[in-house]
Amino acid sequence: MAPGTELADLAREAAGCDRCPLAAQRTQVVFGVGDPEADLMFVGEAPGRDEDLQGEPFVGRSGKLLDRLMQEELGVDRSRCYIANVVKCRPPDNRDPTPVEIAACRPYLEAQLQLVRPKVVVTLGNFSTRLLLETDLGITKVRGKAYPMGEWQLVPTYHPAAALRSGGVVVAEMRADLVRAKQLVGWG
Repeated sequence: MAPGTELADLAREAAGCDRCPLAAQRTQVVFGVGDPEADLMFVGEAPGRDEDLQGEPFVGRSGKLLDRLMQEELGVDRSRCYIANVVKCRPPDNRDPTPVEIAACRPYLEAQLQLVRPKVVVTLGNFSTRLLLETDLGITKVRGKAYPMGEWQLVPTYHPAAALRSGGVVVAEMRADLVRAKQLVGWG
């Protein structure tokens, strides 16, 4: 079976998920979007308000910045990548996801990684980085290099929301991290 078909089946399963309390107040599950055979995958934290309404990850202000940086540093748009989040439902008031919520969604993210089989995963922010690297260290301590993860490489970088809050230095470091990911994928 093709990865796209399997991802669609998994997305349908996730749409009815009630493994954690987030299911009770979501508008919809925000599963993932993009090329099911992408060489590059982005993993964020959780959907925000815009994502919950539209059903697609990174469509708000953070997503617009991510799209711009993908175009400028990678020379691609989101159709060439796969984009997902650790948690598939919006936490109330955009609060941080809890350990229970992360654990409930982890099987979906692990399945997405297995089905897409990217060469490189760019983690956006602390939650995805800590989960996939299995570390307690924050993003400022681990970004700036790549980590071999078996069949793929992990490149941690800041969440675009942090770049929007913090400005130029963080954006410049995100750009450098994306260039690292581009080199590892073999796009340039």
